[in-house]
Amino acid sequence: MNTVKVMLCAMPAFLPFAAQAAEKGTFGYDAEFVAKVTKTLTLKRGDAQVLLAPAYQGRVMTSTAGGAGGASYGWLNYPVIEKGVPKPEEAKGKLEEHIVIFGGEERFWMGPEGGQYAIFFAPGADYTFDNWHTPPVIDTEPFEVVKASDTEATFAKTFALRNRLGTLLNGGVQRTVRLLDDAAAAKAFGITLGAGAKSVAYETENILTNTGDKPWTQSEGLLSIWLLGMYKPSPGTTVVIPFKAGDEAALGPKVNDTYFGKVPPQYLVVKDNVLFFRGDGTRRGKIGLSPKRSLGLAGSYDADSKTLNLVTYNLQPAPAGFVNSMWETQKEPFAGDVLNSYNDGSPGEGKPPLGPFYELETSSPAAPLKPGGTMRHVMRTIHIQGPEAGLDAIAKAKLGVGLKEIAGAFPR
Repeated sequence: MNTVKVMLCAMPAFLPFAAQAAEKGTFGYDAEFVAKVTKTLTLKRGDAQVLLAPAYQGRVMTSTAGGAGGASYGWLNYPVIEKGVPKPEEAKGKLEEHIVIFGGEERFWMGPEGGQYAIFFAPGADYTFDNWHTPPVIDTEPFEVVKASDTEATFAKTFALRNRLGTLLNGGVQRTVRLLDDAAAAKAFGITLGAGAKSVAYETENILTNTGDKPWTQSEGLLSIWLLGMYKPSPGTTVVIPFKAGDEAALGPKVNDTYFGKVPPQYLVVKDNVLFFRGDGTRRGKIGLSPKRSLGLAGSYDADSKTLNLVTYNLQPAPAGFVNSMWETQKEPFAGDVLNSYNDGSPGEGKPPLGPFYELETSSPAAPLKPGGTMRHVMRTIHIQGPEAGLDAIAKAKLGVGLKEIAGAFPR
């Protein structure tokens, strides 16, 4: 990679499109907004652009296929971003004491969230929201910029986490975000863009290292790399996840739909080898696919903006299984899901939603690392806008269903 000197933008005046006010909903607006609060990096290949925030764990804040005036695909929590990172005493008794929801199209997290080896609960704590706290290393602590170019940036961070069992886990993270060109995107996703289509595609390569002097073991708790993409919900948005068909005795349930209570049929339709899940931000619910069912692919389609989104991850052996994030003492703490989707909504009567937003999430296997050992997890994202005929062909080829079936899964 040809390394170049990168200017971290702290004020909109550094941005080429700041001469006139950008329209809300565009990439230019979001880039200006975030740069007022924290330093940013923008990866560019013509109109395909990706906005990064080092202080927010090197997260992808948003992206676009249409330049400064193009649609901004990531969901941003404007009021929270505008406030900045709260001091611990300012967050006491508020939601920010548990998590600071900046938003962002793809962020680095680690699991497990729940269970006896949870990193979101202090040693011995009960599984209640009052005791649930996102570790600062994946919530409010900045990552260091190691190097950056016009199309790639690498971030790093060290950490020390103590899980609910009391095990101390010393580790390091290296996270690289790469903006893919058309040829690399076509190869990565196995697609051909039709005439008139425009897209933005990127990958994040995330490497977790055991920097301590003791091995990480199942008996004391393991970590995993967990990547979450937050997107704007709409009445016309449907999540589509193809999966391996087969008998439940051999492959297990088709879907785990009980994370926050069972998802009703108005929000989840499960067929023999594909499921449809609402991404409208009107009801809180989460689903998960086991590694035996997952094909390493998920997608969503917004029929209103005619935007098709695809997410893939690197399939790899998992000798220690996958961490389980359910909020309970688990019988099978390493029989967790590898692929998830979340639809935000009110967590209870009279309570506001966190966003709303919807998510596509992927996880690495549990990492039984010796000192100096590493786990690598890669997630790739592409957003495609264009004529429906071209999007329909891609949806059928990759997701196994066309746009008509996707849009008709939840009639409006």
